[in-house]
Amino acid sequence: MTVPAQRVRRRPSASGRILPLLLVVALLAPVAFLFVQTYRLTGDDRDLTVRERAGVEYLRALAPVTEALVDAQSAAVAGRPASRDALDRAVENATQVDVRIGDELRSHERWAGLRAKLEALPEKSLADPEAAYAAYGEVTDLLLALYRKVRESSGLVRDPEPDSFFLQDGIGRDLPTAVVAAGRLADLSALAARRPADTRARTQGELAEVRVTALGSAADLVADLRAAVDNSERTDLGPNVLTPLDTYQRAVEALAAYSAPDPRSRTGLADPAQVAAARANAQSAARLLQPVILDQLDEQLADRIDGYDRDRWLAVGAVAAAVLLVVILIGVLLAAFRRARQRAAEARRAAEADAEEQAGPASGWQPPADRGGPAATGAPGARIRPEDHRLLQPAGTGREGGTDRWGPFDAR
Repeated sequence: MTVPAQRVRRRPSASGRILPLLLVVALLAPVAFLFVQTYRLTGDDRDLTVRERAGVEYLRALAPVTEALVDAQSAAVAGRPASRDALDRAVENATQVDVRIGDELRSHERWAGLRAKLEALPEKSLADPEAAYAAYGEVTDLLLALYRKVRESSGLVRDPEPDSFFLQDGIGRDLPTAVVAAGRLADLSALAARRPADTRARTQGELAEVRVTALGSAADLVADLRAAVDNSERTDLGPNVLTPLDTYQRAVEALAAYSAPDPRSRTGLADPAQVAAARANAQSAARLLQPVILDQLDEQLADRIDGYDRDRWLAVGAVAAAVLLVVILIGVLLAAFRRARQRAAEARRAAEADAEEQAGPASGWQPPADRGGPAATGAPGARIRPEDHRLLQPAGTGREGGTDRWGPFDAR
């Protein structure tokens, strides 16, 4: 008998095991690369914008210091007693802000030097108005230098958006310079009236320089804010900024008119009282304009941070969707692969079964199939029919077609 072919269970090949893994890598690797790039870039941009918001917070803390310092300077030059409560409160608030975010903005050293100068002001001999003007001028120079440091270290000076760039330039450079210069212009006008006649030429030159700085910085502020409105996509920037800006612009125009040299006067100089009043009006208008600019700038930076957060969440969602689609696709492919293997196994088993049925015995004689009687099976007592003799007799012994004859004992 032939031995049936054994069904051997085939193990999946190495390529069959590695193919799903390669498919996963091929589909997810580009998605992962794009996700990492997007997440990193948006993360860097978000960190820069957060640092810019820290700079806006620091500038907001410096604004009361600037106003209180200019007021204290005017009082010291005029010889009036001035309370330092407003300046002390502003300095204390700015100190708290510097302690909290000064490391990030690298402003500790500059603020410490400025604070030391501010605290030393009452100890100086301020009975001399000229000495008071010089002392406060040194401190205000340090204050303006701190403004520049904060803008540079926070990244505000490199802001990529045009509207926010013009806003930060106006609030961090133009406005503080204009406020300080306007205070110096009023104080120097008061000092000029007391100086000797032989110093009149030098005094007029100093007044002209300070006046150009004050009016030029105010004009730069107006130009920056109008450029911010023109280049902004925010619909609320114009209505919020332009109204206080118009008020400030009118106050600056009055300051320019009252501080101009008066040829009708004996000294040819402007009236110090009128210059001081115009400076006070300009400072009041600046006090109203300043928080508006800071609020608009901070809102724009906050919206930008929210946009970066949305982009990062969208990137995470895109990766999650890609992973889900890859898992579904791999599941479909694996299911199809299993069905194909099952169909192949069933076909192999069917082929093996057909081969076993067709093989049969390998050797030996088998009797013919039963023709309907006991003689066909060789059962005991069965009657042998004549035709069965012909089937059972050896080859070459038959009567028909052979040369042999029956022997003497055949009749038995």
